[in-house]
Amino acid sequence: MSANPYAGPDDPGVAALPVEEFAFPGPLRDRLVAAILSGAKTSTTGLLAEYRHEGVPLPRVGTRAAVVDSAGRPVAVTEVTAVRVVPLADVDLAHAVDEGEGYTAVADWRAGHEQFWHSPELRAALGDPGFTVDDSTPVILERFRLIADLR
Repeated sequence: MSANPYAGPDDPGVAALPVEEFAFPGPLRDRLVAAILSGAKTSTTGLLAEYRHEGVPLPRVGTRAAVVDSAGRPVAVTEVTAVRVVPLADVDLAHAVDEGEGYTAVADWRAGHEQFWHSPELRAALGDPGFTVDDSTPVILERFRLIADLR
């Protein structure tokens, strides 16, 4: 990480950035944000179905975002460095490891993600109580770098 270009979470430049939320507020988000701030997490995976449901565009290389903690406070700024849309079956070990959650096998990464994607919270967010994923489910593989630690 180079010199922090932002004065802190109240910097007008931070306020102008899109907000990036990892998981739902709570323990999982707290772990993911800590992994971003430590530099362990440099990738993430999203469902194409979620982007479509929310009507938001896919991430674009070069886009910066304010990462928020469980209280909704900006704690970091990240910049997208790569984006790929692939079937769930094509997620590779490098991506899984770079998610910074301690996965050492794609099968373990997938089991953890399926637990989240099949959760009542995500199904409610998608408006689909029966939502499920399979090998052909399109996922967004996003790589990013930490630009600023705002704590």
